[in-house]
Amino acid sequence: MLKEYRSVQEVVGPLMIVEGVEGIKYEELVEIQTQTGEKRRGRVLEIDGDRAMIQLFEGSAGINLKDTTVRFLGKPLELGVSEDMIGRIFDGLGNPIDKGPKIIPEKRVDINGSPINPVSRDYPSEFIQTGISTIDGLNTLVRGQKLPIFSGSGLPHNNVAAQIARQAKVLGDDAKFAVVFGAMGITFEEAQFFIDDFTKTGAIDRAVLFINLANDPAIERISTPRMALTCAEYLAFEKGMHVLVILTDLTNYAEALREVSAARKEVPGRRGYPGYLYTDLSQIYERAGKIKGKPGSITQIPILTMPEDDITHPIPDLTGYITEGQIILSRELYKSGIQPPIFVIPSLSRLKDKGIGKGKTREDHADTMNQIYAGYASGREARELAVILGDSALSDADKAFAKFAENFDKEYVNQGYETNRSIEETLNLGWKLLKVIPRSELKRIRVEYLDKYLADKD
Repeated sequence: MLKEYRSVQEVVGPLMIVEGVEGIKYEELVEIQTQTGEKRRGRVLEIDGDRAMIQLFEGSAGINLKDTTVRFLGKPLELGVSEDMIGRIFDGLGNPIDKGPKIIPEKRVDINGSPINPVSRDYPSEFIQTGISTIDGLNTLVRGQKLPIFSGSGLPHNNVAAQIARQAKVLGDDAKFAVVFGAMGITFEEAQFFIDDFTKTGAIDRAVLFINLANDPAIERISTPRMALTCAEYLAFEKGMHVLVILTDLTNYAEALREVSAARKEVPGRRGYPGYLYTDLSQIYERAGKIKGKPGSITQIPILTMPEDDITHPIPDLTGYITEGQIILSRELYKSGIQPPIFVIPSLSRLKDKGIGKGKTREDHADTMNQIYAGYASGREARELAVILGDSALSDADKAFAKFAENFDKEYVNQGYETNRSIEETLNLGWKLLKVIPRSELKRIRVEYLDKYLADKD
């Protein structure tokens, strides 16, 4: 029989202080019964002698200190996992919200997970096709990688996320593929957009959705990504599936962390965020990867909106240190009507070289990728120069690069949210656009590839 405590001393925001406790553990799950009989859940956040600080998941509104009872359940917050979760929609605490039957779990798992031993990690090396040229061709996603999308308020990162979830696949592999989607602090309209898109396109049949709405308790936001990753680890490492985890929006998650930190009266770090923000984010990002001897894998695409489009803000700044690159959405391209507005010059996939080439994508991939990057950068510079000095100041080569950059934005980047390009189509389009540039300027591509591919790409 679990002991009940009626010694609640204080409630501050999402936190509750209980005195006179004994034998409890950090991260232990707590059941709180209010004076009306309503039951809420929380977890032990801090222990100081016989005082426990509890983080409430459903908020503290309406709690009467004198008549509230608290029971410590002796176990951490867990998620009941099963393959039946595929095709279902859950809230941020793992409860079904799609009017379907309850999940009968195969087992219950601590949502905090356990870190992957670095020695047992396998190096990411297999190409994942997203169907988006700017990612597949220039910032290639590799199985087991963590590649965030840096966006800004009002930019269409939700459309990009839905497109990747719908189109992503591993080439030449019969292994089962699943998408785990975790949304934190999104609006009802955004949630409905994702649910409708997944349902309409059939992507729901291979997806698990965890959705925490903006009007749900902020504390639930802290558990949502951990719920999603616990489900992904089960599908990947116990069921041998290749799982793509998309998490949006990590900025809302960090805001919830800041709220709890402020309620705990902790000394704030940069911009008011807790000093352990780096550690906390790394506990989420580092749950991606492959394990030697196990067929499954977890690839992660976290999405975060940069406040005021500031890439030096603590959230994108720390994320950049932990992850393997970033995909950056551009407000300038968005205003120009380009969809998706992915700006390839500052975007980077640090593992792209491991997932491309003969036997993975195509032999000419690395050379054309480098040439397209160089050509696009030169073309943008030439366009800026022409604005200041006029077209007459440009050399013939500069004009060719400027034309290439213009065509690149219109045809390569601007593919829309419904077009699913194969890697062959992406590479062939790259060759077609490169024909604008004089062959003598294509210095980053080997002669044999120029001879083989340049002539026959109309």
